[in-house]
Amino acid sequence: MRKLIVATFLTVDGVMQAPGGPEEDPVGGFAHGGWSVNFWDEKMMEFQGKALAGPFDLLLGRRTYDIFAAYWPQQPEEGKELNAATKYVASRGKPDLSWATSVHLEGDVAEAVAALKEQDGPEIQVHGSGDLIQTLLRHRLVDEFRLWIFPVVLGSGKRLFADGAVPGALRLVDSTVSGTGVVIGRYVPAGDVPIGSFGQD
Repeated sequence: MRKLIVATFLTVDGVMQAPGGPEEDPVGGFAHGGWSVNFWDEKMMEFQGKALAGPFDLLLGRRTYDIFAAYWPQQPEEGKELNAATKYVASRGKPDLSWATSVHLEGDVAEAVAALKEQDGPEIQVHGSGDLIQTLLRHRLVDEFRLWIFPVVLGSGKRLFADGAVPGALRLVDSTVSGTGVVIGRYVPAGDVPIGSFGQD
């Protein structure tokens, strides 16, 4: 079975909206777009390069796909692996699939993704795509989280684990910290939340 990986930049309070720039996703009047940019250092660039060394396929929501498709085809060297990957696009509409090797996932997204995971092929990475991730979480389709937690608190914005997220435990597989204080961790689902009490019987 193919592994499905959610790779996400987060603030300390869990916001994932528009890390890359003010125009990336201003939905809801979000005024903090670009909050991750000034924290990047050489160690993070190296780590990201390894994560995108391939082989992998991409699973993207419509908004993230459009952002990626407008940029990465113009970066033949830097975006070589992204451009070569098969891009699966989850959209209720009819997306423009002009980016090479793009495929529209039609019908029920959870069923389509579950079927993809059963096929032979490389790991499937999800970047951005906040609405899509909520669907994947509800159907327990995520095999690994790669979370980059930036030392920023925003107080509002789209969150990775939004209201209504399915409770569950996670196990830390490995972690590293950048020179700017960004904590990069790999987590895998670890069953139900273990419940206990410090109270005396």
